Amino acid sequence: MKIALIGYGKMGKLVKETAERRGHDISCIIDENNTDDMTSEAFRQSDVAIEFTTPDAAYANIMQAFKAGVKVVSGTTGWFDAHQEEIETLCRNGNTLFWSSNFSIGVAIFSAVNRYLAGIMDGYPQYDVAMTETHHIHKLDAPSGTAIKLAQDILAHLHRKTGWVKADGNAATTSTQLPIASIREGEVSGIHSIRYESEADIITITHEAKNRKGFALGAVLAAEYAHTHNGLLNMNDLFKL
Repeated sequence: MKIALIGYGKMGKLVKETAERRGHDISCIIDENNTDDMTSEAFRQSDVAIEFTTPDAAYANIMQAFKAGVKVVSGTTGWFDAHQEEIETLCRNGNTLFWSSNFSIGVAIFSAVNRYLAGIMDGYPQYDVAMTETHHIHKLDAPSGTAIKLAQDILAHLHRKTGWVKADGNAATTSTQLPIASIREGEVSGIHSIRYESEADIITITHEAKNRKGFALGAVLAAEYAHTHNGLLNMNDLFKL
């Protein structure tokens, strides 16, 4: 498979190593200095483009790839909600985007556990729920895309909660809101903890990424899946969780 890389930071370099180790060819590498190469023949002949850039750049990158007829795997967060309706329409009309806030296989499993636990807790109103996510200081969005997706899954199953709110010390939290605390420190790859607390005890589930290798492997697995599937895809499609 021919894979184009859009974004060549730490994740892009790790994706390149992982893709080549799995026998794929890197057709071209696009970064902020050569975005015009997205109109090149090498890019147009790519089977899939893997995009890890910034919230400000992701949407334009994906539109350019669609224009070139190239399927996209994107792990950039902080942009999708604002463009979801348009993306869904474009993917119904022949384009393919595999988007996820987190490509870790472990996070996919953690997400399934989160949904299951929220469903159980719907019957136990004595437990309140809160979330904390910690990432490296370079991460631009807060809460993380993964935290927001985890929160959305909780809200779908825990009916006494109607929305989530940033727990930044300035916003008031009501009993119907799920607070999400965001911490940015060092080079932390990603920690997400969900805590249910009652007067009697505390139940906590946590996923901690040791490094970025799991994200890179998941992105390449997503590209392999997108190569033979169409539409708007996500990790639930890949792992059937």
